Amino acid sequence: MGRADARRAQQQRSARRSPRGSADGKGRAGKRTGIRRFFTWKKILGTFFGLMLLGMAALVGLYFYVDEPDPNAEATLQSNTYKYADGTIMAREGKMNREIVTLDKVPQEVRNAFIAIENKSFYEDQGVDFMGVARGLFNTATGRGKAGGSTITQQYVKNFYLTQDQTATRKVKELVISLKVDQRMKKDDILAGYLNTSYFGRGAYGIQAASQAYYGVDSSKLTLEQGAYLAALLQAPSDYDWANASERGKKLVMIRFNGVLDNMVEMGALDKAKRDTLKFQEPVKPKPAPGLEGQKGYLKQAADAELRRQTDMSAAELQAGGWEIVLNIDPKKQAALEKAVDDELESKLDRKDRPVDASVQAGATSVDPKTGAIVAMYGGTGMADHWASNALRTDYQPGSTFKPVVLASALETKAVTQDKKPITPNALYDGTSKRPVVGSKIPFNPQNQDNKNYGDPMMTVQEATNYSVNSVYAQMIVDVKPQNAKKTAIQLGMKDREGWPEDKPAMSLGTMSANTVEMAAVYATLDNHGKKVTPSIIKSAKHSVRAFQKVESVGSQAITRETADTVTKVLTGVVNDGSGKAVKSSAYEAAGKTGTTESNVSAWFTAYTPELVTVVAMFGEEPGTGKQVTLTGTAGGGRAGGSSFPAEIWKSYTLAALKGVNTAKFDLSEAEMGAVQTPSRSSSPSNSPSGSTSPSPSGSQLSPSPDASKVSPSPDASKSSGKPDPTKSGSGKPDPTKSSASPPVLPPFQQQDQP
Repeated sequence: MGRADARRAQQQRSARRSPRGSADGKGRAGKRTGIRRFFTWKKILGTFFGLMLLGMAALVGLYFYVDEPDPNAEATLQSNTYKYADGTIMAREGKMNREIVTLDKVPQEVRNAFIAIENKSFYEDQGVDFMGVARGLFNTATGRGKAGGSTITQQYVKNFYLTQDQTATRKVKELVISLKVDQRMKKDDILAGYLNTSYFGRGAYGIQAASQAYYGVDSSKLTLEQGAYLAALLQAPSDYDWANASERGKKLVMIRFNGVLDNMVEMGALDKAKRDTLKFQEPVKPKPAPGLEGQKGYLKQAADAELRRQTDMSAAELQAGGWEIVLNIDPKKQAALEKAVDDELESKLDRKDRPVDASVQAGATSVDPKTGAIVAMYGGTGMADHWASNALRTDYQPGSTFKPVVLASALETKAVTQDKKPITPNALYDGTSKRPVVGSKIPFNPQNQDNKNYGDPMMTVQEATNYSVNSVYAQMIVDVKPQNAKKTAIQLGMKDREGWPEDKPAMSLGTMSANTVEMAAVYATLDNHGKKVTPSIIKSAKHSVRAFQKVESVGSQAITRETADTVTKVLTGVVNDGSGKAVKSSAYEAAGKTGTTESNVSAWFTAYTPELVTVVAMFGEEPGTGKQVTLTGTAGGGRAGGSSFPAEIWKSYTLAALKGVNTAKFDLSEAEMGAVQTPSRSSSPSNSPSGSTSPSPSGSQLSPSPDASKVSPSPDASKSSGKPDPTKSGSGKPDPTKSSASPPVLPPFQQQDQP
């Protein structure tokens, strides 16, 4: 056998020993099998580079295909028209507040401030940040938020040529046009265009208008500190405007302000020693545009906020105009609300010579519970004095106006007391001041107003609501569980925002933040037999291009009718016999609740008739600092609680608003007051020198004493006190299936609402 024959024999033997597929995945012919045939490194790399070439080719094609368009519609800005519910015009706004200035009218250090925070490589790049564009396109396509990462050139192109729409198509156009603009224009001209077209808030377009709006100077007079704030502001003008920014907004804009200065040091545009001496300079108070004086500016502010919320529109897009907005505001009711505040509060204040009076701020919202329409709103004395609407502010607590929510949650969840008895309006609780709660991991023993003991010691939930007894409601929320109370609050219309005191008994005293619109939503839902009411200030809004989806003001059942009607029946007791007695009138039937927060920094009165729900609030705010201060001493008086000025405003407004209206009675046929229980001793309040009375062993409720049956009101008690017949339901008709007896009449005493 020759060498050739020996080789062939060897190959044949090897072939017989070889398996069908080798370890490397190849068959007899050395080919890949299965899915591996389609994924080789050569194919992957080839596909990648092929796609890159296609992308580059597409970009080149787009470069020649896309021309620089004419300036966008903002160059011919239209007006926004605001109308009252009856169609009469309230205001027009939208004329472009812009004055073009050349770059030499902006100090160099101020220019550097904008470059430092927006685009440090501005003078070196080609007008586009490709990585930023890719990130923006990915975020937009995947719904992870608005596209970002734009250079100054791209932002100028967006402002001057395109719209604010966050779409992939617009982003691609922005990229191509930016490349062309960067080639055609000088960098200084692009920077000047950017500074003159950017929207800074307060209706100000461009650096010159912004300088005047925020610091009252021309752009040429801006200091570096002022310029650094304006540069930081651009990211979110509405949220970062110091005049009405939340605490979170102020923290965020300060982070950006410091970032501006730190970046300037990194760029070599600012000396480190000088940077350490620079301090934030607070901007001046904003001024309302002509025609938006008085309440008009606040009404527009509320309408704009709702419009933007419903359309996901930026402030700049709204300022571009073209909207016809009809508000739900009834001009007659609006005038009545303004007059009530003037007559019952402002006319009694001496803002010039009495420091406490200078700190008083008032806000109010009035809602039709059947439609959810906000028919009147009061935001303050005027935007020239106080820019942000007091009706919309959320930096104060609602106090005891939250207590009905706790009761609603107890009824809705069928909660029981510590001794396993159902919580109803006739259930008994210990009203001792500073009584430690039982059943909570978190110790809490709140003091009642003036440290009074109520019930000696037992009292009904109805009585505790009438006199807003803190110790009772602190125990009740433990029995209900704070997380359940929070859930009910959100179902009724409150917002789940930062600051909710999770799982703390103190929540019963209204220690979360809320505004008058939210509290109006809660009480309107109760008034509407438990159907969810979402207050809305906009009746309709039209635009030639954009669509507006109106708020669904009346929704499905948030809580059962039985729960809602029972709470309403209890709150009629507050007006007839409790802390809200100041608003009692033969002209209407009302249900409501007073509220005063710790240290008397705010006071609320929230009440409703079958036709109207109105929330009136007062806030103590130190002028210039925004610090929360006490209202005690307002108008030269003592403690200014919810039963004082807010209740007086409420009554004056409600009488005027319902004048000539055939007012109705509450239909409370579904109210369930629970089995009547008699307190073991007298229910009259007493002073508590020590406030250290021990709680009952059961933690919340005691059974009546053997002699409890002897403690009962006289036969004429209900007549002499003006209380309704306890054998009748809320509709005025006897209802043998419901137990709605009022609790025993308490001895008269000076009513005071609780914190």
